Amino acid sequence: MNKLVVLVVEDDTPIRNLITTTLQAHDYNYLTAPNGKAAILEATSHNPDVIFLDLGLPDIDGVEIIKKIRSWSNIPIIVISARSEDADKIEALDAGADDYLTKPFSVEELLARLRVTQRRLAAMQNELTSQSVFVNGNLRVDYAAGCAYLGNTELHLTPIEYKLLCILSKNVGKVLTHTFITEKIWGSSWDNDIASLRVFMATLRKKLESKPDSPQYIQTHIGVGYRMIKME
Repeated sequence: MNKLVVLVVEDDTPIRNLITTTLQAHDYNYLTAPNGKAAILEATSHNPDVIFLDLGLPDIDGVEIIKKIRSWSNIPIIVISARSEDADKIEALDAGADDYLTKPFSVEELLARLRVTQRRLAAMQNELTSQSVFVNGNLRVDYAAGCAYLGNTELHLTPIEYKLLCILSKNVGKVLTHTFITEKIWGSSWDNDIASLRVFMATLRKKLESKPDSPQYIQTHIGVGYRMIKME
């Protein structure tokens, strides 16, 4: 069996069964919770490796669950929700979600997101062995510690935001295409990945840029991708 334990928080029985059957077929261990209270209990009792979280639960809104879990844990949380508006995605990501998958979804994409989360966790551990520090103006990325700072203030980034910042900083001055970035982040370039990239870039800029409408660090190349500007 795969050692990874996934907590599936979903009140819709057919969807919950679809997810758990998929996990079982690919040798993942899993736990289930049909509502928010059960989700918090399972998370605190069993400390899963990853959480699949629906937002529209019958007792507690999923965003509140994210905030509660983030008060004591950095467990990766992948939202799986029918809420498809960018505002909903940003709210969940700002609350501390690591990734966002919109319903309806394919099981292939679900498994791809899970594999990417596994690789990201491993990559973050590997980065701790690196001793290099990137400095660009007031921005400092400490790859060894897995932290980023703006001036003397630490940036509180989600794992995907941090990975995105690392990709841009390690290619400073280069225009990176949407496909290149999504392949590095999710290992694929689905339409949902491109849409998610736009959302993650917006949340990263909110934390990084003092004036997001006049970016100092990250430049958008419309229809192409993004570039980290090399500061003088």
